[in-house]
Amino acid sequence: MSRIGKMPIAIPAGVEVKVVGSKVSIKGPLGKMDWPLEEGLGAVVENGQLSVNRSSDDRNVRALHGLARAELSNMILGVSKGYERSLEITGVGYKVALQGKTMSFNVGYINPVLFQVPAGIEVKVDKQTLINVKGFDKRLVGQVAADLRAIKPPDVYKQKGVRFMGEVLRKKEGKTGK
Repeated sequence: MSRIGKMPIAIPAGVEVKVVGSKVSIKGPLGKMDWPLEEGLGAVVENGQLSVNRSSDDRNVRALHGLARAELSNMILGVSKGYERSLEITGVGYKVALQGKTMSFNVGYINPVLFQVPAGIEVKVDKQTLINVKGFDKRLVGQVAADLRAIKPPDVYKQKGVRFMGEVLRKKEGKTGK
């Protein structure tokens, strides 16, 4: 029995959850998301809680039970509070500018790197080096933050580049002597 899958999910005020067949729709103040349940899984809303059930103990159904519960929990939290990731740019002359839905990175390449912000994501830039990514979809927020970091990952010698806020990096010593 999946220990995570068994736990009910509390539905906060202002969030509406509907289960129609094998589709769960979650609507909140920040947005609306849908999750298709796999065959063998079901969901029930009762007493202000969402429970995910499974019909059999097949290996595949058991494997998806906890996953479905975790995804639905993330969706409920996302449409009520949202998710946020912060990044910082380090390096002399490295900076970012936001123009509408397009970000322009000057990070040591010949030409600026342009990044189109996807729908459902809100990006703020402070002091040309601090980036804040917000949204209600946890997967999309994490993917956009990872894509931004991948534009110029921090190098191992001087640690110049784009990194997550609070990310601990290992610094190599470099050439010594002679």
